[in-house]
Amino acid sequence: MLLCCFLHTRTGEITGISFIDSTPINVCHNCRAHSHRVFKGLVKWGKNSVGWHFGFKLHLIINDSGELLAFSLTPANVDDRKPVPDMTKDLIGKLFGDRGYISQKLFEQLYERGLENEKSFGKTD
Repeated sequence: MLLCCFLHTRTGEITGISFIDSTPINVCHNCRAHSHRVFKGLVKWGKNSVGWHFGFKLHLIINDSGELLAFSLTPANVDDRKPVPDMTKDLIGKLFGDRGYISQKLFEQLYERGLENEKSFGKTD
């Protein structure tokens, strides 16, 4: 809780160019997931191009200077597009992300608020 409060005070400047991506955060080794109790009910199984993992997914938005603009922590099975509307409520300009963040519905929703959702070319999860 304290870390979240601190990070909200350290956010960068909105420059009009933003990048979004996510990364898995494992809470334990996959073979011990059935007996894991610390985050019981909060974590889920998720899959990306590397394989299955048990834990959370950290979503980050940064500006073109690498400064943190927004973040969200979700269970690993949550679709990458789900936290985007809440995370981008104050952003303007262009938002670049990989294929996991592209959908017509999300594009229209963000475009109405003045934010363009662009696909970046590069390594994807």
